[in-house]
Amino acid sequence: MSENHWPKWLRDDQSVVSCTEKVKVMKENFDELKQMAQDALEDGLLMEVSEAQMREALHRLVDELVNPYLKK
Repeated sequence: MSENHWPKWLRDDQSVVSCTEKVKVMKENFDELKQMAQDALEDGLLMEVSEAQMREALHRLVDELVNPYLKK
């Protein structure tokens, strides 16, 4: 996925989030996250950490994110 090609953002009911400002914020957030993850990967590699372990840790980080708005 290229730097400026993020998915169409969907709601839980599969309708498209089309508000220009919301889409702009999502793009900015994901561009920033991608750069931070890239920097962390490169730092780890420079410190001789296994690339596989770095990727596993980054995946685990995403898997451990908590939805504070979870409907009960």
